[in-house]
Amino acid sequence: MNTNAITKIGYGLYILTSSHDGRDNGCIINSVSQVALSPDKIMISVNNNSLTCEMIKKSRIFNLSVLKEETPFYVFEHFGFYSGRDKNKFEKTDSLFKSENNIYVVPKYANAYMSCKVTHELDLGTHTLFIAELTGEYVFSDDPTITYDYYHKHTKPQPQNTEKKGYRCDICGYIYEGEDIPEDFVCPICKHGISDFSKIE
Repeated sequence: MNTNAITKIGYGLYILTSSHDGRDNGCIINSVSQVALSPDKIMISVNNNSLTCEMIKKSRIFNLSVLKEETPFYVFEHFGFYSGRDKNKFEKTDSLFKSENNIYVVPKYANAYMSCKVTHELDLGTHTLFIAELTGEYVFSDDPTITYDYYHKHTKPQPQNTEKKGYRCDICGYIYEGEDIPEDFVCPICKHGISDFSKIE
């Protein structure tokens, strides 16, 4: 089956933050959608391997910082390619503040943020689907939200010519060297599976 069609779905890019037991963390996600009105509810999907997902399951609250087109690549690298289990993602992050739910907002490259409280949860295997009610929100600017397509075409560094043979991660550019990539292989940098790898021709 050709799975390229799924890459045509429109996505925004967001910094998802949460906190539990005195510890803060954040990650990049691209699956967010409004699902209800009065009260406003949104749906997010989060990788089960992430520390942020673990924190949301325990705390039941989170914030979303909606990223702008001008967001530089290092922001995605910082929040998306490393685990909060290994580093404090907020240690060198500018202009942070905590909203009323006591969770970080990352406003420097955001056009808005939303604070949310989880009302429903569904385990999808690799990811958990959270449905949450908005408890707070603020718009910083009318600057356009960065899309996944814009990120790939304009923000992410393009792969350089290489003589290496194997498979390249479409998300972060990591190269798996070898003729065949194992079905259960997970990118050591961004934690995506083989569906996000392309063979180097």
